[in-house]
Amino acid sequence: TVLHLGERECSMQRRHQKLLEESPSPFIGDDEEFRQRLGGVAVRAAQSVHYANAGTIEFLVDKDKNFYFLEMNTRLQVEHPVTEAVTGLDLVEWQLRIAAGQPLPLQQDQLQQSGHAIEARVYSEDPRKGFLPAVGRVERFAFPPEDGSWRVDRGIDDGDTITPYYDPMVAKVIASGSDRATAIGRLGDCLARTAVFGPASNLELARSIVAHPAVLEGGMGSGYLDRHRLELPS
Repeated sequence: TVLHLGERECSMQRRHQKLLEESPSPFIGDDEEFRQRLGGVAVRAAQSVHYANAGTIEFLVDKDKNFYFLEMNTRLQVEHPVTEAVTGLDLVEWQLRIAAGQPLPLQQDQLQQSGHAIEARVYSEDPRKGFLPAVGRVERFAFPPEDGSWRVDRGIDDGDTITPYYDPMVAKVIASGSDRATAIGRLGDCLARTAVFGPASNLELARSIVAHPAVLEGGMGSGYLDRHRLELPS
């Protein structure tokens, strides 16, 4: 059984690296026919190689909704909590089921999505210096307590040292709500109460992106931030 779990919009990027991910896509909106076309192609691609795992098919989409295969990520991706939030599924559990040789517990027509979810990546890097990675001791990583409307997945804690040997992403802030405006508002609130004391981070930039009109309107493309970088504080 191969299923698709809807789409994630990942257009807000810096240097082709994702900063925000959300589901459902504001570009697709209520176009269920287009959503099912994308999902159907993804399913057929996985079936054609007898793929057995969680995975993500990435597409580039133009303004006329022509879409083009980019790549397949054969793993659970960074932004999987966004999909979990709108589907109510535990994708890690599903991976374990597959590894144990068990069938998936649901069929395509049993899957439902509800509400909206959006995630911001927290990078240990300095946007003022061309997004160069930042290293050093984390004196404190502060964030609000999780309450069901948001979660913070992190790879650092107070006293940890960030080294130059790994990817600079150190945390993810994920918020959800009944609609997109609610989810974005909660993400902005959570980011406003999140701080890394120690090495530089992209948190101030993330806060300004979440409040930017292009994001609020859902009109950003994958090159938007690189073109409008100077409009945003860092």
